[in-house]
Amino acid sequence: MTHGQVVDVEQKFAAFSDHWRPRVAAQLNGQDVRLVKVQGVFPWHSHAEAEEMFLVWKGRFRVEFRDRVETLGPGQFIVVPRGVEHRTAADEEAEVMIFEPSEVINTGDAPTSDFTAPSGQTI
Repeated sequence: MTHGQVVDVEQKFAAFSDHWRPRVAAQLNGQDVRLVKVQGVFPWHSHAEAEEMFLVWKGRFRVEFRDRVETLGPGQFIVVPRGVEHRTAADEEAEVMIFEPSEVINTGDAPTSDFTAPSGQTI
């Protein structure tokens, strides 16, 4: 895919416009580097077997937990521990990089919905 090649993150984000549909930009050690544009509010969910790392590339992005809300800006990241219920949100469009195991479904344990993205979509 991108092993040994430079990836231009800005160029990759410019190649798509839909929200909540992560694209795999690279893979390493069983993990995906996914790029996603977000706007609005994502459903509550958790991932029993996986942690997720969200790194904001552009815009403002929230990770909401049942007991608090963390707001991130460009250059900031957060790791959501496995099994912790959360939802993500952005009032205006934001661009986010997600690092998680390749087999993770974006909606986790939430029922399948319009937010459930196809697996393995690359960019």
